[in-house]
Amino acid sequence: MSSPTPDTRSSRTSLIAITAALIIGALVALAGSQGGATLAGVPLFALAVGAAFAIQVFAFIPAALLRSERFFDLTGSLTFAAISAALVLLTPQPDIRSWILAAMVVLWAVRLGSFLALRVRRAGSDGRFDEIKKSPLRFLQVWVIQGAWVSLTAAAAWIAISTDAAGREPFGWLGVVGVMVWAAGMVIEIVADAQKSAFRADPGNRDEFIRTGLWSRSRHPNYFGEIVIWLGVFLTAAPVLVGWQWVALLSPLLVILLLTRVSGIPLLEARAEKKWGDRADYVEYRESTPVLIPRLGRAGERVG
Repeated sequence: MSSPTPDTRSSRTSLIAITAALIIGALVALAGSQGGATLAGVPLFALAVGAAFAIQVFAFIPAALLRSERFFDLTGSLTFAAISAALVLLTPQPDIRSWILAAMVVLWAVRLGSFLALRVRRAGSDGRFDEIKKSPLRFLQVWVIQGAWVSLTAAAAWIAISTDAAGREPFGWLGVVGVMVWAAGMVIEIVADAQKSAFRADPGNRDEFIRTGLWSRSRHPNYFGEIVIWLGVFLTAAPVLVGWQWVALLSPLLVILLLTRVSGIPLLEARAEKKWGDRADYVEYRESTPVLIPRLGRAGERVG
């Protein structure tokens, strides 16, 4: 019997990944729907999760036909915004927490979507997809996984937004703290992204690494801001979570895991090491600057 070809193994892996993403989404939808409002007898949170996956699959169709990933990131951002807005409008008698959480997610998504759209416009194609988009099944895999990412990341907000009226609580001090934490994360992320965009726009910085502004205090301040944002969302949602709804804890945990262990910091650190690892100034920057949590003290001259 002949061994499986690389294409066969790749297809099998993609099918497993797609199935796993769908199962995870279904389990989260089931758990988070406990005590939630319904529409025609169907839990609103489950409808939100189903819509997140459906939007990705529908968007995949023209993307596969065109073999283009240009609107992949934008679709993810728009999914966050559209479902959050729809959810708060469909929830019976939404309270102040529901409106605030929807606004938090929508504002974050609009900001991120516009930032990514401008980046795609400047950069053109995304090298991550060069090989993936040649295989329809592998390409579908990343879209379905994006559906799982949206659903799990937004879980805390969506569960709290769609909580049944009987399970609601006064906004309270923890809600205020959550909003303040979210706002701090937004400021950090926006400033870090703006500083890096300005750095890259300067022709004199071609093939250089940024080490000014927030980047003198953290090697990845934008990721720190992103983590803080979703911690703020979770804190705002936490007072109304009960029973299996605590699956919402996956929201900040997933963001932390992805950025620190999977697709964020590890990939960028490896790329930076390959590009500048033999330069003394980069080695000094790497060794004197925290990888994620910004240094609060005065930045040194050589990395400030």
